[in-house]
Amino acid sequence: MFYLAGIFIACFSSFLILGKKQKTSADYILALWFWIIGINTIYFLLIFSGEYVRFPFFLGLEIPLPLLHGPMLYLYVRDLTGQSKKGYTWILHFLPPILIYIILIPFFCLTSEEKKIVYENGGSSYKYLRRDIGILIIISGIFYVLASFISVKKYKKEIAQRYSNTDKINLNWLNYLIIGISLIWVAVLLKNDIAIFTMVVVFILLASYFGISKVGILNSKDITVANVENETNREPMSDPVIVKYQKSNASDESIKNVYQKLLSKIDNDKVFKDPELTLNNLAIILDVHPNLLSQTINQMENKNFYDYINRQRIEEFKRIALLPENQKYTILSLAFESGFNSKTSFNRNFKKYMDCSPREFLKSQNISLE
Repeated sequence: MFYLAGIFIACFSSFLILGKKQKTSADYILALWFWIIGINTIYFLLIFSGEYVRFPFFLGLEIPLPLLHGPMLYLYVRDLTGQSKKGYTWILHFLPPILIYIILIPFFCLTSEEKKIVYENGGSSYKYLRRDIGILIIISGIFYVLASFISVKKYKKEIAQRYSNTDKINLNWLNYLIIGISLIWVAVLLKNDIAIFTMVVVFILLASYFGISKVGILNSKDITVANVENETNREPMSDPVIVKYQKSNASDESIKNVYQKLLSKIDNDKVFKDPELTLNNLAIILDVHPNLLSQTINQMENKNFYDYINRQRIEEFKRIALLPENQKYTILSLAFESGFNSKTSFNRNFKKYMDCSPREFLKSQNISLE
């Protein structure tokens, strides 16, 4: 019954995702993946219960299915984080299962009775083939789990080049999904079928919830030219949105000029006090290309955009917290005034740069704030 619930949830979640008003290619990948998981679970139930003998025509079709989960996970993560490549190179990830289906053609040509005999008694040639496929499944699982983790890590670095506040871009749930499928591969290594498919059902529940809500992912589509226009009331640059940081071929003089303009906006206009400030917004304000601005901050400050802006916010907090007229305000209100949008982000960044908590810093300055 537990597995039937998993199959139902997988299929139902697929329909829910496809029913979303604003679907992305990642949604289609996840919906297809749910169908594959559902089909794979159905096969497990048939084989585990011995009911497979009633459907001999379908025997063998389930063998390469585990090789689809790694590529589906990887393609989902890549597409969700805006790292998917254009073209049809994604097909290469599915060559192993395609080749296995080709190798299994002689088995598919057997009669229904012959197929049942192979499954019940095990044929010598197919026994070794299943062993080799099992090894390939394990290698595939390890490879795609690691590749998915690397993609998320790369995405986090790209976010730091573009956003000054990342609290709304919480990727923990995506890591949980990767860890979840990692545990399934561990169960595969232990050859515990019940553990494998119990974890599969739990994984379906988690993936369904996160796949439908999909909280905390931002990609190039989330920052539109229209948004930039509304925030700056200026004509947008020809390409204000960048998918990833690309180093420009700017000269040292150009970088110094951009740096001077940046310092002027930081010191005079305190642009960092905007809690939603992004690299693209700031680039438009300075009338420079985002790539050039990112390179300038990297080269002149040895920091990414996120660290640079939040360091300015910390310095602003330290400055205004020491002013006598601000002693009536709370720590959090001054943090918001400095450009932070959450208590968590403020405390994390303050401790990162000052090696102490805000209260410890204020205490060292003989200042007491709530």
